[in-house]
Amino acid sequence: MKKLAYILLIALSATFASCGEDFLEAETQSAFDESVVFSNYTLAEYNVFSISETFGHTNNYRGRFLPWYGFNTDAEWYVSTTQDAKSEIATYAITVNNSQLDLDNGPYNEIYAGIERANICIKGLRTYGDVENKADMAYLLGEALTLRAFLYYELLKAFGDVPARFEPITSETIYLPKTDRDVIYKQILDDLDEAENYLPWPATTAATMTTDRVNKAFANGLYARIALAASGYALRPEEGMVGTGDAGSIRLSSDPELSKAVLYPKVLDKLQAVINSGSASLYTDYEQYWRDFNNFDLTAGKETLFVIPFSDSRGRWNYTFAIRSYISGSSRAGAVGPAPTLYFDYNKNDQRRNLSCVNFKYEKDGVIEPANIENWYFGKYRFQWMEKLPYTGGNDDGIKPIVMRYSDILLMAAEVANELNLLDEAKGYFKEVRQRATGAEAETYVAGLSEKTLMFDAIVKERKLEFVGEFLRKGDLIRWNMLKDKLDESIQNYRDLKSVSGNYAFLNPEGDVWYREVGGELEFYGFDGERVAPDGDEWIKKGGYITKDSDGQTEERASTIYTANPNQHMYWPIFQSTLTNSQGALVNDFGY
Repeated sequence: MKKLAYILLIALSATFASCGEDFLEAETQSAFDESVVFSNYTLAEYNVFSISETFGHTNNYRGRFLPWYGFNTDAEWYVSTTQDAKSEIATYAITVNNSQLDLDNGPYNEIYAGIERANICIKGLRTYGDVENKADMAYLLGEALTLRAFLYYELLKAFGDVPARFEPITSETIYLPKTDRDVIYKQILDDLDEAENYLPWPATTAATMTTDRVNKAFANGLYARIALAASGYALRPEEGMVGTGDAGSIRLSSDPELSKAVLYPKVLDKLQAVINSGSASLYTDYEQYWRDFNNFDLTAGKETLFVIPFSDSRGRWNYTFAIRSYISGSSRAGAVGPAPTLYFDYNKNDQRRNLSCVNFKYEKDGVIEPANIENWYFGKYRFQWMEKLPYTGGNDDGIKPIVMRYSDILLMAAEVANELNLLDEAKGYFKEVRQRATGAEAETYVAGLSEKTLMFDAIVKERKLEFVGEFLRKGDLIRWNMLKDKLDESIQNYRDLKSVSGNYAFLNPEGDVWYREVGGELEFYGFDGERVAPDGDEWIKKGGYITKDSDGQTEERASTIYTANPNQHMYWPIFQSTLTNSQGALVNDFGY
């Protein structure tokens, strides 16, 4: 194929965050010979940008994938109990005709569009980019390889097994069946191994000064995230049965190359390389980190390693997940929030607690009111903190969702080191995250993690406390084979909370709490074991706040966390429109 059309998409100006501003204003469509495109840095870069452009497509990451993947878990619950197409997704009862996701331009097809663009770039750069001698062209190859690996990982975590496409589409390869995911895992891990050689550390070159483009720290972290998934548990069709309609079983891969014994030493090396590079670090103040996030801080070399590169007028992150707020005549956000009991899993001195779990909302005219006990919100995401580019209404807010941050590097390193029986190393990585959260108390806590099982259990809990609302939990629970067990535990905890029994017997037996407004937020009294009214006339009593049950609300909420078996439906099906268009090449497994 001597010529390919490389369309310099006008849409980049609406969907790509900050790269190539002159290009983003262009309105020209051009067709060039691929030898010209991929031997010229500017033209090649434009085409690599087109991979990320797909993130902003209406029914891809912008409006369907990010708003719907990652819950329910023991950390994040969908708020509404109304049984409809949206709740189907959250409650593991999704069908192949789900109206939110059964779309010709839904996430499955749009992610493959990004992969196809990556395949074209990778082939062109390998052939014409002279990457052995040109560092800037090598960076573009590394970026394309990393983005393709990321996109494939996203497909695997959502759909299980999918077709493997690592070359541009030809007439012979338009319709492909599913490939065993292990084939894809091994390819994208190899790709990240290669990409590491081409990518600079954060904030060391012009291309890596911001977190909306990839860097070596992110590529190494992505390798670790993928390897942990590949070597962990998952619902898999039986051997040789991928794409046959097999119901599957939860098991480890049988491929020895994807065993922990093979992958974990390499994973630890890559994570240690990030840690030892000094190219990233934790904020000392957890709240300030999230204030900067809401203010579009894309500066590389700090805690954030990579974000989804939406433009400043694209994406529905705060629109979906922020504290519920009344803006431009409508209540916005709050569609998903922390499980009601998560607040009580934190040490009361943990600086993450009151920021991660917020149970108040902003109503009309700036009035702040308590939310229902079932309706906690992610305090990490706030319209009120969007000072640089305030949200004034509409469906898009410009927030750049975080893909990976440095605390994940540390906690993955702790988990892998612990599995390799390097307990002291594991404690060191773990302690850095815990110390940021709880200060000096971390010393005693970490000292008590005196053996492998205790450390693993602590990591399971710490990842929940650190990353709530970042939607890493579902993947973690799947690879640990804990998804249904942790959901059941969370449901029982909720029932106990509503009856103030068991672990929640320290609360006021009537479920009373008190609140007052302080600095534009509500401060609550009664959640830390205080059973009598506080001093001061400014406190307002919320009688029966915890225990109130109107029209069977408690059991309705508890019974709708999942309505189908999450162990059987941990993955989405390939949706009907895509099945139909595959000309029979694709078949759903897992009982769909």
